[in-house]
Amino acid sequence: MKQLLYCVLALIFTPALFASEMPLNMTEGVTAISEQVYSLHMIILYICCAIGLVVFGVMIYAMINHRKSKGAVAANFHESTKVEILWTVVPFIILIIMAIPATKTLIAMEDPSNADLTIKITGSQWKWHYSYFNQDVEFYSLMSTPREQIEGTEAKGEHYLLEVDKPLVLPINRKVRFLMTSEDVIHSWWVPAFAVKKDANPGFINEAWTRIDKPGVYRGQCAELCGKDHGFMPIVVEAVSEEDFDKWLIAQQQQATNAAAEAEAALSKTLGMDELMAQGEQIYLARCAACHQPNGAGLPGVFPSLIGSPIIKGAVSGHIDIVLHGKPGTAMQAFAKQLTATEIAAVVTYERNAWGNNSGDTVQAADVSSSGSDPAASADTPAVPVTLPAELPDAEQAASTVTQAVEDVSAAVLDDLSMDELMAKGEKVYMVKCVACHQAAGTGLPGAFPSLIASPIITGPVADHLEIVINGKPGTAMQAFSSQLTPQELAAVITYERNAWGNDSGDTVQASDVDGHGK
Repeated sequence: MKQLLYCVLALIFTPALFASEMPLNMTEGVTAISEQVYSLHMIILYICCAIGLVVFGVMIYAMINHRKSKGAVAANFHESTKVEILWTVVPFIILIIMAIPATKTLIAMEDPSNADLTIKITGSQWKWHYSYFNQDVEFYSLMSTPREQIEGTEAKGEHYLLEVDKPLVLPINRKVRFLMTSEDVIHSWWVPAFAVKKDANPGFINEAWTRIDKPGVYRGQCAELCGKDHGFMPIVVEAVSEEDFDKWLIAQQQQATNAAAEAEAALSKTLGMDELMAQGEQIYLARCAACHQPNGAGLPGVFPSLIGSPIIKGAVSGHIDIVLHGKPGTAMQAFAKQLTATEIAAVVTYERNAWGNNSGDTVQAADVSSSGSDPAASADTPAVPVTLPAELPDAEQAASTVTQAVEDVSAAVLDDLSMDELMAKGEKVYMVKCVACHQAAGTGLPGAFPSLIASPIITGPVADHLEIVINGKPGTAMQAFSSQLTPQELAAVITYERNAWGNDSGDTVQASDVDGHGK
């Protein structure tokens, strides 16, 4: 009988003892943290198996050897102080033994300090946006699984629903810090091989980090139910050597320069209806079909139909505006940074002429560029009267005139503004550039981003405040804004920060102060 008992117990608990070799068990991953998580998982598993072995072993032994048919008589006692103490102390000790390695692992997982590279990850329905701090590299990453595979008209590929058009590229052997947020709903960035799973919440910044040991391609996906296409939001990370990563950064920066030149050249091109419709259909199916459906019918009550809709039948400028800037309070995103002017022109043309709309309108890149100009920015830019001569006798005089015009514009941009003007302009800049980290009330996020209310930077010298905003702070998420903002915008946002939320320093910073900083 005892031999049978031992065989049964062996059959029950042997799989757990060899769980590390089983394909359905947690994988070790490719980072030190993922290995710690795996080791913690196995330790807890073995402890649970040992507890189960003891508890069920005693139960089965008691049922077999103290059954009524063997004449066993139950003991007659009501309570035992020793037993009460024993079953209180023993579980407490077990929990302490389990808590020690778990605490060490959790502390290590939440320590993103001293990172070599910081990347901001922004989730939106249904794509990821990656921005490499201080590298001038950013891009969107979208699922690239063909729609034919999704609809079942083609055989599914090896990485079905886990493939993207542009993977996140990371270097091995460098500590990478992630700052995660969202533009719309809650997402969750999850890559099992890194043991990184962190929620991306709108209006908040969460932190995580990794240091990859092995080159390769690692896949994950959004692990939060973020909408009807939640399953179509994959993550692909390509880990490369440090040398290859540096080369990739240079190539990306060059591509961005080339793309900007191509976009500028495209403004002077005029495409035919057939070209616009063909390109527009491709963009629509890749970017818009998830919400508005391939046939433009939308989803009643969720996403509006584009067939004969007021936007389609209305002015072209209104259609371009909503594609460029989105619609606050809805799922309609702003595509100004996601698509080129030519691509936006093509998709607007396609929507206005597909599915029987047949408006006959053709939209060109130049129309999108003129519509995308920022009226507020134009209003804030001082008008500089420049009088050019009717005739230019020679090239030298022309060059002199142009140089004088540039100097006039520069001088106007460096003009002093009043406190009210600086505060109004500074608030606009702050709400666009700074609010994601330091929050609208300037309170920051404790443990992640410092409060600006009576902080040492705010109450300290203006020169120090200028320095950190202009040049950033290495090793933190504080970027250098010298190339992102004009001197007047930098002066305005610093003035705003030094006087908002009760700081009331009375300091006014002018564009000339910014221009002269560090000289």
